[in-house]
Amino acid sequence: MEPYFKKLTIIGVGLIGGSLALTLRKKGMVGEIVGVGRNISNLELAVKLDVIDKFTTDPAAGVMGADLVVVATPVASMAEMMKKIASYLKEGALVTDVGSVKGSIVKQAEHLLPAGVDFVGGHPIAGTEESGVCAAFPTLFEKHRCILTPTAKTDREALRRVKGIWEAAGSEVILMDAEKHDSILAAVSHLPHVIAYSLVNTVDDVKDFEESILGYSAGGFRDFTRIASSSPEMWRDICLMNREATLDMITRFEKSLSRLKVYIKESDGHEIFKEFDKSKKARDSIAKE
Repeated sequence: MEPYFKKLTIIGVGLIGGSLALTLRKKGMVGEIVGVGRNISNLELAVKLDVIDKFTTDPAAGVMGADLVVVATPVASMAEMMKKIASYLKEGALVTDVGSVKGSIVKQAEHLLPAGVDFVGGHPIAGTEESGVCAAFPTLFEKHRCILTPTAKTDREALRRVKGIWEAAGSEVILMDAEKHDSILAAVSHLPHVIAYSLVNTVDDVKDFEESILGYSAGGFRDFTRIASSSPEMWRDICLMNREATLDMITRFEKSLSRLKVYIKESDGHEIFKEFDKSKKARDSIAKE
């Protein structure tokens, strides 16, 4: 049986928070939806698009009486948001988040939220390079994974209810240790964003010609660097909050790139082919999933 929440509060009504509100409304799993944010025009648009029913810029007022609170703010601001809302949450309220860094957020949430309020850390592995409520759509999470990071302190019933939310949204739910999550996401998400930003800057900084050579980029370059259009603020915060794991993956990438650089320098076609062939086979294997 799917959980039902009489009042849902979304703190951060953007792509992820807005899409979750839309899908839960569509599934009939929520009653009133309240949006909390700083950007009045974005919140007014959210009402107009029927993503939320009403809004406030005051987090304390927004969470009063809420059965479910979803914190969808930038990861660096989540701890401060937990502090702001902690004493205004009703007993029995359920709080979850959608942050792509889990270790520090889970620890802070369990420390800051009061007894009688349950927290379940979550991260839907879905999104686009767009932001704001205008980018939200109800099928965003379908056929994607959502990782939940329960701890020894996590209430089993709260975990069941949050799991039900994401399954209703069409996600495959996976339970994982928070530290393992951060290591894996550093490899498959945080590193690719770092590389994409760096690649665009590398090409943009080529000043050997009168014109910018970015205008000559075709499908390959544009497909590879699509994620460089993501929010710089959000990805700065993610890199800093998952610093050690991200640095580890950058170091590994540097070693791989340096090895390939040597093969090219030495005109070693055999080793170049082996590197490319290994990569193609690995990439083709995930394309079939």
